[in-house]
Amino acid sequence: MARYKDKDSGVALVSFNAKWVSWAHTTVAYAAFLSALVVGMSLHFHKIVKNQYYGYPDEWFPSVSATIGDRYPERSFFMVFIAITSGPRFALVALWYLLTARPGKTLPKFVAAMGLFRTLTCGGWTYVTSTDDHDWHDIFMISYLVATIPWTAGCLALSPPNAKAIKYRKYIATAFFTTIIPMVYFFIQHKIHRVAGAYTKYSFFEWSLILYDVAFDAVTALDFDTFEIIVKDVNGLSKGLNSPHQSTSVLEKEKNKATAGIFNPKFSWSQLFDTIANVYHGYVFWSMLTSMGILIWYFPLWHMGISGYEAFVMSTISPLFLGIRSFRNVVIRNSRVVHLLSLIGILAWKVTDPVYRLSAVGFGVSIACLSWVATLSSESTHDARLESKLLAWISGLILSSAMKFAWRTNNPIWPIMNADNGGHNALGLGLAALATLWFTRHLPLTGGMPIDSRTNGSSILAALGVSGVFFGLHSLLSDTSTMILWVWEGYPVRGPLSAPHGWFTMASMTAGLLTSISMPGLVSTWALFGLGCVGAAILTLHANWFGYYGALVIAFYLTAISIPLLTAAIRTNPGITFGLGFLIYNFMVLFHVWVVAYAFVPGGPLVREHTDWIMITTMLLIGAGVFNLISQNSRSRGTRQLAVLSPHRKYYTLALGAINIFFLVTAYMRFPTNDYKPYNAESRVMTAGIWTIHFSLDNDMWSSEYRIGNLIRELEIDVIGLLESDLQRIIMGNRDTTQILAEELGMYVDYGPGPNKHTWGAALLSKFPIINSTHHLLPSPVGELAPAIHATLDMYGELVDVFVFHSGQEEDPEDRRLQAEYLSKLMGSSPRPSVLLSYLVTKPLKGNYNTYVSQTSGMHDVDPSDWDRWCEYILYKHLQRVGYARVSRSTITDTELQIAKFVIPKGNEEKERVAAMNGDSNTRNHRAKENEVPEGWRFPAIFRGNGVRGHRYHVFNAPRYYRPL
Repeated sequence: MARYKDKDSGVALVSFNAKWVSWAHTTVAYAAFLSALVVGMSLHFHKIVKNQYYGYPDEWFPSVSATIGDRYPERSFFMVFIAITSGPRFALVALWYLLTARPGKTLPKFVAAMGLFRTLTCGGWTYVTSTDDHDWHDIFMISYLVATIPWTAGCLALSPPNAKAIKYRKYIATAFFTTIIPMVYFFIQHKIHRVAGAYTKYSFFEWSLILYDVAFDAVTALDFDTFEIIVKDVNGLSKGLNSPHQSTSVLEKEKNKATAGIFNPKFSWSQLFDTIANVYHGYVFWSMLTSMGILIWYFPLWHMGISGYEAFVMSTISPLFLGIRSFRNVVIRNSRVVHLLSLIGILAWKVTDPVYRLSAVGFGVSIACLSWVATLSSESTHDARLESKLLAWISGLILSSAMKFAWRTNNPIWPIMNADNGGHNALGLGLAALATLWFTRHLPLTGGMPIDSRTNGSSILAALGVSGVFFGLHSLLSDTSTMILWVWEGYPVRGPLSAPHGWFTMASMTAGLLTSISMPGLVSTWALFGLGCVGAAILTLHANWFGYYGALVIAFYLTAISIPLLTAAIRTNPGITFGLGFLIYNFMVLFHVWVVAYAFVPGGPLVREHTDWIMITTMLLIGAGVFNLISQNSRSRGTRQLAVLSPHRKYYTLALGAINIFFLVTAYMRFPTNDYKPYNAESRVMTAGIWTIHFSLDNDMWSSEYRIGNLIRELEIDVIGLLESDLQRIIMGNRDTTQILAEELGMYVDYGPGPNKHTWGAALLSKFPIINSTHHLLPSPVGELAPAIHATLDMYGELVDVFVFHSGQEEDPEDRRLQAEYLSKLMGSSPRPSVLLSYLVTKPLKGNYNTYVSQTSGMHDVDPSDWDRWCEYILYKHLQRVGYARVSRSTITDTELQIAKFVIPKGNEEKERVAAMNGDSNTRNHRAKENEVPEGWRFPAIFRGNGVRGHRYHVFNAPRYYRPL
């Protein structure tokens, strides 16, 4: 305390240095956590180290949440000290604002707002525990963590010229964010892989975050040393009058280096809105482009072959007309009108007739391609504006991928979405209109850069590069789970999962795009092209984590090369470059389909199962563009130079950061709980089903995942095989139905053979843990490949095998014979209780049926008397089958849902009784009335009679039950 001073002199009666606010905050905050830890370890050690899987001695250190949670008295210690901390905390935020505020600067206000927001949300997750309200606890916790990012970056950017403080902030911030990586890793090891001791390691990293978080704010003591309260700036630092010992310019460089220069230029709301509108407009473009394939696919799906509507794939070649200079000038002069017309592709959701809806989307895509290329052409005389528009185009793809992750591989503004299945089309259209108006608010510059092949390179080579880049971006990066499913090989998990590891793909895309503008000379080299080729090869040839490392490399390269390559392309003849480029891209899209649909298309057998050819062709096309780019750069070196500190780069970096934060928050919310329970555990009943879901596109061209999920839930199905489930291709929207179903229904999932295995898909969802699973491609010398999954599930402590299988088509009898023999031997190789959920293409009791149901397989038909079957069958062995039903499809698909109920035997005596019953066909197939079987064995009554929503028990008009033991 300073001594009393004369009031007349203008000084306070009492004063103390403001650094004590920081020290008080640090001391009390640490006391809150450490006192709870000491008390908890002393009184409830074994309870707070125990988690849902393990306890002491496997786990021997508690997590933060377990320590400060619901137990008395440690929770009380924590809450008391945290309440005391709030006073110094609010004072610290206020003092930081006073220290950093400058006239006309917005950043100090924003950082102060983030500081207040963090303080309030800290109180939220402190006083609303997960037991009180789990959702609000998570909301407060996530909000706190997200707000930490701008608070940390803002404090670094606003740091006064104090070398020691800047150094400590850099070190602590680096430690904080670096610690998140191993913390997430060990959490996944605990939560998904259930590794003993992993949660203890996770806890150490979690506690480290607490220490770093408080320590970062403790550094303010070095800055507040210049303040005295009542606030008197003893050194004049808040007015910028202090002269530090170290050069201010050197320290400013240190700050800019720590924050990547993002906060250096003066903040502009106008440029911020420019960036938001541009990125959203890019998102609208990619939303329309990625949706068109799904709508086209609807027609050959129902025609079972080429329908003629495939011609709409050529909608993208509209830039060909820009080769006519007068037409190009008209489009450029009326760019706002043309861009607005393209939104018909978003408005298409209002059109119910599938043909007209496809026509609307085709028109929208055509106009969108035309308007975007025309806009780029007009901006080609101004390097900064051109780069800004290209960044918006590719950032739009990144936002599209993030939105698809949030909507579990659907896009909320696709025309197959509506209010009933998760769509937000009206909101998306309204935002699209506003973004378009803002996007086109600047007058076009000119008709474009004069075309001179001597300096601008080859239009043909540029077109090849455009086609390769667009195909690579669309086929591999329009959904973050696509390449993850390329490398998926079943259980136990040996590679990435779509949630949460999809963020690694997102991070690679973001890093590549930022590298393309920060180091264009590096990405435009043959060396980096070679690295991209290596990544593509690893992805194509390898599985699991190693294959995914290749995926991350190719994700980085595709976005990194996109800006330089498209910049070079737009400076040639845009009609040839983008018109021809999109034409070749369209042929690549068809090639992409032909490798799996070879049995239904002309020339299909020539490219059968050659995804490797697609990847090679893609990289060769990009290579042609790189050759043109390098040649163009060598001829025009020194003639064009973009200002290194173009302000738009800062705002796009912020936008990409915001997209990544949104992705991470979504990933946290989607993190699998892995605590799923069967519907009738008390009866030891397992309800199994088989359903061909027709690529999750219903009869009226709407996405059907939620309708599928509702029926599965209401029928209380524990294990279900889904066929025609592989949607990870351009023509199907790069979707994954299993993600929606698994998370909505609370089930484990095996996606089955990935999209690079050239099948139509077979997936398994289970309420029971999947212990092991292998994927099989059955013999198919002529027709389409036949996928199968062989999974071992833990059902009430018993290991039960489940097979999911899709046979070849009717036109290929030899394929089906070979497949029947293969699968029969595979099922016969298992001594465990087993269930087959299948699509066999055979009549009951005839032909290949007698291979599937045979002594070799050991399998029994779920109901041999059901003569009205051809496709779907359920077989079983070593289980007590107690019920069987067939449920109508409504308008979801073209195939019914078949379900059966089984009791899992326990103990040798019960297993022997089941074996004896199954050995006698009369005893095994003896029917029972519904009132003769226990309540837990019965099917839901709501599907009797007319059922609900078009679903009812049909064929028999009621479930069939079988005599219990």
